[in-house]
Amino acid sequence: MSRPQALCTEFAGFAAVGVFAFAADLGTFLYLRGPAAMEPMYAKALSFLAGAAVAYAGNALGPYRLRERKVAGGWRRFAVFVLVNAAGGAVQLGCLGVSRHLLGLTSVFADTVSGVGVGMVLGTAVRFWGTRTLVFSHATAPVPEGVRGRGRPRVDGEAT
Repeated sequence: MSRPQALCTEFAGFAAVGVFAFAADLGTFLYLRGPAAMEPMYAKALSFLAGAAVAYAGNALGPYRLRERKVAGGWRRFAVFVLVNAAGGAVQLGCLGVSRHLLGLTSVFADTVSGVGVGMVLGTAVRFWGTRTLVFSHATAPVPEGVRGRGRPRVDGEAT
C-alpha cells in the first residue's frame, strides 16, 4: 500500500471512530441536560469526557492498534489524548469566536459555518495530527518472525 493510501485508510478509521465518539458526546449531553437536568457546563464537560473515552478506545483498538504507544502508561496516554481533543475543541471555539467577535457575523448560519463547518475541519485536523504524533508513534509494531510484508525492505541476514 502506498503512503497516500495508507494515510487515507488511517484517516478513514480515525473518522469512523470519530462518528461514534461524537454520538457518545451528544447522547451523554442530551441525557444530562434532559432527564438528569444538569447544568449545561457540567453536562458538556462530562459529555466531552465520555466522547474522549470512546474515541481513545476506538483509536487504540482500531486504526492505531498496531502502533507503539508514544506516551507510557495508560492513564497518562489517555490524559494526552484528552488534551489533544481539547485543543481541537479550542480550535472550533476559536473559529466561532473570530467569526462572531472579530468579523461581526452573528447569524445562526454564520455560527454554523464557522463553528461546525470551518471549525470542525480545522479541529479534526488538529485531533488527527495530535493523535498520530503525540499519542501514538509513527513506528508500527514489530512484524512477527517469518512474516515479510510487501514493500518492506529486507534486513541484513533475513531470508528472502
